[in-house]
Amino acid sequence: MLHGREGELRAVDELLRQARTGASGVLLIRGEPGIGKSSLLDHAEAAAEGFTVLRGAGVESETELPFAGLHLLLLPVLDLVDELPPVQAAALRGALGMAQGQGEDRFLVGVAALSLLAEAAGTGPLLCLVDDMQWLDKASADALLFAARRLRAEGVALLLAAREEFAPAGLPELPLAGLDGAAAAALLDEQVPGLSAQVRERVLVEAGGNPLGLIELPATADHTPFPLGPLPLTRRLQDAFSDRGAGLPEQARTLLLVASAEDTGELALILRAARTFGVDEDALESCERAGLVRVLGTRLVFRHPLARSAIYQAAGFARRCAVHRALAEVGDRVRRVWHLAAAATEPDEGLAADLESSAEGFRVRTGHAAAAAALERAAALTPDEAGRARRLAAAADAAIDSGRFERGRQLAEQAAARTSDPRLTARMAMLRADVDFERGALEAACATLMAAAQAVAATDPAPARTMLLLVIRNSWYAGDPALAQEATTRLEGLPHLEDPRRPALAMARGMSALLAGRPAHALPLLREVVEGGRRVRQDLHGLRNNAAQVALLVGDHAAALEIARPLAEECAARGMIGWLPHVNLLQAAAELHMGRHLDAAASAASGESIAGQTGQSHLEAQLCGVRAWLCAAAGQEQDCRQLAARAGSLPYGAAWAQWALGLLDLGLGRYDQALDRLDQAVTHQAAAVPDQVEAAVRLGAPERAERSLAWFEEWTAAAGQPWARALLERCHALLSGDEERFARGLAAHDRPFDRARTQLLLGEWLRRERRKHDARTPLREAAETFDRLGAGPWAERARGELRATGETLTRDPGADLLGRLTPQEWQVVRLAAKGATNKEIAAQLFLSPRTVGHHLYKAYPKLGVTTRTELAGLTLS
Repeated sequence: MLHGREGELRAVDELLRQARTGASGVLLIRGEPGIGKSSLLDHAEAAAEGFTVLRGAGVESETELPFAGLHLLLLPVLDLVDELPPVQAAALRGALGMAQGQGEDRFLVGVAALSLLAEAAGTGPLLCLVDDMQWLDKASADALLFAARRLRAEGVALLLAAREEFAPAGLPELPLAGLDGAAAAALLDEQVPGLSAQVRERVLVEAGGNPLGLIELPATADHTPFPLGPLPLTRRLQDAFSDRGAGLPEQARTLLLVASAEDTGELALILRAARTFGVDEDALESCERAGLVRVLGTRLVFRHPLARSAIYQAAGFARRCAVHRALAEVGDRVRRVWHLAAAATEPDEGLAADLESSAEGFRVRTGHAAAAAALERAAALTPDEAGRARRLAAAADAAIDSGRFERGRQLAEQAAARTSDPRLTARMAMLRADVDFERGALEAACATLMAAAQAVAATDPAPARTMLLLVIRNSWYAGDPALAQEATTRLEGLPHLEDPRRPALAMARGMSALLAGRPAHALPLLREVVEGGRRVRQDLHGLRNNAAQVALLVGDHAAALEIARPLAEECAARGMIGWLPHVNLLQAAAELHMGRHLDAAASAASGESIAGQTGQSHLEAQLCGVRAWLCAAAGQEQDCRQLAARAGSLPYGAAWAQWALGLLDLGLGRYDQALDRLDQAVTHQAAAVPDQVEAAVRLGAPERAERSLAWFEEWTAAAGQPWARALLERCHALLSGDEERFARGLAAHDRPFDRARTQLLLGEWLRRERRKHDARTPLREAAETFDRLGAGPWAERARGELRATGETLTRDPGADLLGRLTPQEWQVVRLAAKGATNKEIAAQLFLSPRTVGHHLYKAYPKLGVTTRTELAGLTLS
């Protein structure tokens, strides 16, 4: 019986109930050690009649072994791996050591785990239990959390338990507090009846409602003097475990120490190592009788993780080293190296080299956290300073790859302090600058890069070129033309290799000129960068990504999409999940500008979801900004403001945030607020200038947009894009009241949202000129387009103007048919209409096939169809 946990039991039972109906759910149980997390998992397992049950746990000493936890959890269903999409199957096999890895992304392993769980739930509901998540190796935790956030309709119940310090974002939580007085007393009386009143009261006070404390403390309370002051509960529990082990025979205590030092729990291996200390198998019975361990198949498992910690820490350092050396003699090659490293007391180049070799093996399996730990320990064991610096640098790289940015920065600083090698110094400078860039510290990143580039420019120009280009990139986000020009000037003084795919000087000079407000000079140079990216059809992902970014800057949205779309497909097919937020942002921005709002929403939502989990905060901010703009166009004020607040938290997303909020205010008629926001947005968003002009004219302050309009006119002439010419004509029509300029703008428009807004402005102008009959056609067409695009406030404004002309237009409820879909449903529907199977869609969108089926099930009635054939017949644009 679980005392005092009625509400928590209901939450767990509800999770199981949902899984029985085919829905999926996840619940993270968090609380201090001994609070009852494992007991709730036990309850779930006992209540899961008819479920397939998978159970795993993190082990403190396994935290550096990549995918150890995931392998243990999925072991019973690994025979289903062949059912997964090939790229996912290969990633999972490589991660779990079932085949040679190919450098797969750890988040792709998460997608594969999700698909495998869905396959395992194919014949009935699945319960997946993972205890002690705080000790799960990072690779397993990343993969499992990635899968958890994508569970939808697979019939999977995922129940995770962790201590309070484990706090991943985006998961529903069930916090566990201590039991109240009545429940604590009931549990104590049930477990240890007959305690004296004095001891009973002491245990109730000292346990603080912690169930494990209530159960364990009575064993020592009778013969332990009262303390002068209270100790932390975890210390008391560790003392209780240590005391229980202290009363065992010497051989049993030795066996427990060996087991505490060997993280796999392999019983045969533990017994072999223990024999070197004269321990026989009878000692195991003593350990089991004491309730400290139990044998599960071929594994020896501690009854509670604190027992392992208490026994290991209670032994002296020399004793622990002896045990690690004994385990090294009986383990495989990898474990031998780990145990010898744990036992090492002085530098050892041979051991350091073995650790470095092990790290390379981990890196192949994307165990970057394990690689970082191995390299860091290898550096500590390296006798010479140069070798130590090199290994610290490698450890820094691996730590960054594993998402431990601050630790990576610390290791990079240690490496830089120990080396005189300019190339290594430059590499560490770039790494530190990358961390600063991710954190939004642009000034610090630029200062680091400029100093490092200067230091190596004369002897090694290649890294100097790279660093100076990074400074110019950062200058764009920071809006610092002087810094960009300084970096460009330095770059011009370096030798260059001619490569039409990588026109570095054109990139630098073009960006500097654009920041300096000289688009006529900038855009022809930047188009060289775009053309260089177009020459590459596969691989060279960074080059192509940069070319698509530059295509957006020069207003060639079609070229940006032409480069980004196959790049996204390639990254998805290869499982390069870390690249997808970059490419999704490019797709979303291009689709937004081209008036494909549904496509843009789907791309942005997909990228934001991944960026939030991979720690790519600068991309998450910009993707939130794109979504905020789309919400502004749709009149979704609350969502727009929430997303804009997230976007504006970093300088990368600030321009998007201000443009989105300015568009929202413009659509709602709040012209003074709109103009204030748009004044800030136009510095980074050329397409925001027409909105600024509109707000300024509405407010009766056209002079506030004069400077921006002059720049936009020069930019438009250099860009040569029809969409820009159309918007420029609209700006001049607003300022001059020239009907011919409205007409020229409408003739040039090739994007529905922009065209409808120009029609609305023309209709408003015609009505004010008392030409009501002439105003009706553009107003009617504008309202119909806005309805079709789901741009609510703009449609209402057009209908209001139309009513003022004497005509009433009723909204067609079927006009915004596709707007009824969520971004995820839209992505699934679009692919299904092209003939893709659920499994193919799942592989492309990093979902499970059953979740794809669920989205189609929800989308069909919204679209008025019942089959894929009918879906293919819809106009999905």
